[in-house]
Amino acid sequence: MKNRWLVILLSFVLALGMLGGLAGCGSNGGSEEPEGPAAEGPAAEEPVSARDEYLISIPELAAGMESFVIIDARSPEAYAAGHLAGAINAPWQTFASVGEGAPGDPEWGTLLPVDEIGAKLGELGVDASKTIVVYTDPTGWGEDGRIVWMLRAVGIDDSLMLDGGYPAWVAAGNETTTDAVTLEATTVAVVDDLAEYNVTTDELSADLEAFTIVDSRSTKEYEGATDFGEARGGQIAGAVSIPYPEVFNVDGTVKSDEELLALLEGAGVDDKAAEYVFYCTKGIRSAHMSLLARMLGYENARNYDASFYTWAGNPDLPVE
Repeated sequence: MKNRWLVILLSFVLALGMLGGLAGCGSNGGSEEPEGPAAEGPAAEEPVSARDEYLISIPELAAGMESFVIIDARSPEAYAAGHLAGAINAPWQTFASVGEGAPGDPEWGTLLPVDEIGAKLGELGVDASKTIVVYTDPTGWGEDGRIVWMLRAVGIDDSLMLDGGYPAWVAAGNETTTDAVTLEATTVAVVDDLAEYNVTTDELSADLEAFTIVDSRSTKEYEGATDFGEARGGQIAGAVSIPYPEVFNVDGTVKSDEELLALLEGAGVDDKAAEYVFYCTKGIRSAHMSLLARMLGYENARNYDASFYTWAGNPDLPVE
């Protein structure tokens, strides 16, 4: 039965073809060339960028500021001198263990326990049902990336960095204020996704060869400078260098996906399925860069929160 219907269908198609050929001969003197351009196959799909999941533009934020919770991650002094209307101030130290000890002490400056982070966010009045936008000055240390990295590590994925930061906001002629903002306290539910976003000293040191390690400090630091009180100079054994400032355009916005990929691939960061660890002096610049890597499809990119302060401070850990 199937064969019979197939024969009928083929006969019908052939008949339509013959009629089409006769019609063509009668319409233009027998020319067999089509009058329009040849039909093209389906266009190749453009790669889908995830930039909108990590970055928000100045115009997008300005168009509906009331829809967002805005966090100024700069210093209290910079915030007091001028900030976005409605923005609260929360530098990275707000959520880090900096109350005791000093840089170089084991785990100094690492994230507070998850429940304490949730409590701090609640005290600040962060409404986690809204999109959270974090900004800083791109000439700084990447504090916006550090805060967004932290938010995602505690399960608050609807969080973005403001592309271009405070300087771009001002350059665009948008309003600023010196009025401090205090929001009503809230309750913020958090989860512990730290292992997905962060690598610990113990995990990293147990098997260095399991990771491709990216040093996001300056070339000077990578080559041995100890400008910030590090116990030793150099880099974590086997690390490649991609200085943090290289991810930005001259105006402080993040470079295009293509430029970022070229930067990563040029340093050997070319296997998106591999395990990557980004570090700097204190896990600030590297947090930002680990997010950009994830934006580009490096799903296993993690930050080393303790970073070189802790690594260099332990004489048993290898430094080159």
